[in-house]
Amino acid sequence: MKNLHFLLLILLLASCNSINPPSDNKVKAAVENGEEGFDAFLDKIELPKGFKIELYAENVPNARSMCLSPSGTLFVGTRGAGNVYALKDTDGDFKIDKKYTLAEGLEMPNGVALKDGDLYVAEYNRILKFKDIEAILNQPKYEVVTDNYPSKKHHGWKYIAFGPDGKLYIPVGAPCNICESDDKIFNSMTRINSDGTNREIIAEGIRNSVGFDWHPETGELWFTDNGRDWMGDDKPACELNHAPKDGMHFGYPYCHQGDILDPKLGDGKNCDDYTPPVQNLGAHVAALGMEFYTGNQFPANYKNQIFIAEHGSWNRSKKVGYQITAVTVENGKAVNSQPFATGWLDKTDDEAWGRPVDVEMLPDGSMLISDDFADAIYRVSYEG
Repeated sequence: MKNLHFLLLILLLASCNSINPPSDNKVKAAVENGEEGFDAFLDKIELPKGFKIELYAENVPNARSMCLSPSGTLFVGTRGAGNVYALKDTDGDFKIDKKYTLAEGLEMPNGVALKDGDLYVAEYNRILKFKDIEAILNQPKYEVVTDNYPSKKHHGWKYIAFGPDGKLYIPVGAPCNICESDDKIFNSMTRINSDGTNREIIAEGIRNSVGFDWHPETGELWFTDNGRDWMGDDKPACELNHAPKDGMHFGYPYCHQGDILDPKLGDGKNCDDYTPPVQNLGAHVAALGMEFYTGNQFPANYKNQIFIAEHGSWNRSKKVGYQITAVTVENGKAVNSQPFATGWLDKTDDEAWGRPVDVEMLPDGSMLISDDFADAIYRVSYEG
């Protein structure tokens, strides 16, 4: 009987979505075999006129979330690899020439953030601190700031960042695809003091946010959120949300993309009771890292726009995402969304060679993009 139930479940899931993840890494195989260099793959990337993309760092296994120190050291977290890296461009040619492995064997150390020279790293259930990190790159050591986060690994990987208030913001994803949680810590955005004290839940109804930033003028929080699975190829959408105040509820698990009640948990609920997204980004695109553009290198119309890394679908019959999206924000509203960088997904054979994860701005106004599938970081610059 158990086998029958399992078979019925598989058939039900197959009727809603297709399991369609990227195949083996084409870049690694081609480069190692001497068939093609990395530049041959970057030639596939399409950007607006005047922009170019170059390799900033390669052989950075599972490169995920990034943060940049004032002196130019780039810290990179991972998920599956379990490592944390520090990368340095010592001669200013926009190519990494030194790589330090700060930690190995950690549990989903995805999130990295800096405050007062200290590096904070988020595992799935705890926050670590490498004190005065740039002084100890050759002999890194850390302390545990807090281990008071849930031990559930489903959506347990975390993006973290310090807000304008000096506190560390930490999302806690749903421990499932779709479910109600007895513990309010799930499906939330939290914040703590830098010493790990005074944890607060500041927003609810968030399924799995792996990227957020604060508007450079208003200081208000904006974040991405990944929509639920197994409702079909085209719904519900992944979201861009705006939280101008604490205490808001963004709908999960009852309402998705602002206007779709959940078929399992939506009975008796009303989407009007929750805060809708400011922008729906498409189903299964897996919107992850995001950042407001505050530099001066790109054309003026990009100022204070949001760049979002779309990691790409794994359970849609035809792949979507695998790109960088630009969202125009005016007066606290998202007024336009369009692809900025595409080409990691080859639409002729529906195969991907790269998966963008996070974006980070360099002081010169150019933009870095991490790719955990191609084990690389790219730099996008504007030449006019």
